[in-house]
Amino acid sequence: MAVIRTKAIVLSSLKFGDSSLIVKCYTEEEGLKSYLIRGILKAKKGGLKVAYFQPLTQLSIVAKHNNKGALNSIKEVQISNPYQTIYKDIVKQSVVMFLSEVLSFSIKEEEKNRALFEYLETGLVWLDLHDKIANFHLLFLLNLTRFLGFYPDITEKDKLGFDLVEGNFSDLTLQKNLIKGNNFYQFKKLLGINFDAIEKVSFNKSERQIVLKIIIRYFELHLDGFKKPKSLQILETVFS
Repeated sequence: MAVIRTKAIVLSSLKFGDSSLIVKCYTEEEGLKSYLIRGILKAKKGGLKVAYFQPLTQLSIVAKHNNKGALNSIKEVQISNPYQTIYKDIVKQSVVMFLSEVLSFSIKEEEKNRALFEYLETGLVWLDLHDKIANFHLLFLLNLTRFLGFYPDITEKDKLGFDLVEGNFSDLTLQKNLIKGNNFYQFKKLLGINFDAIEKVSFNKSERQIVLKIIIRYFELHLDGFKKPKSLQILETVFS
């Protein structure tokens, strides 16, 4: 059993028994890891606190990794990037809850992927520091596909539609999973941009919902076992 010091981002936490949590994290050094944190729900001074394991909290941890598929354990933890606004803002909280669900269903890698970790880390810091975030989750998910292996091929953007199965532009407009017309136009607004350009992209309420549904469908088609997030309805309510 190795003792590892690493940064980690909390993807989910689940109550286990009366007083424990099972926490799933994406770590910088070893990819996806799950930890059993015993007794954390019992009131006590010192030790690990439940507040550390809220969705998408960024941590520095010292952990024991057993590498045998069993649950690991955390010895020490501290916040690595303390959020200034996320846990005070109901809209940002809803975005974080939604994204944590999507990431839990999407990230399966047990190996280190530092580029993916840095993307998650910097994206969440951007969310924390900015006010105009109505379209953040759309771009965050679309650009996440670069690291999951199915970012759209944008070499032929002049074609009439986008094939969600093939991940490229197409003129075969009768295909089942092809988006076209206004849906295609709205989806294209997000391609090839970064977070700092998101404030220049405008969607009304219905356009935002359309684009989100397209992106969720894109994930469903490319990721085995991907489930539609339960928090999707909450997010739609918040932005309505």
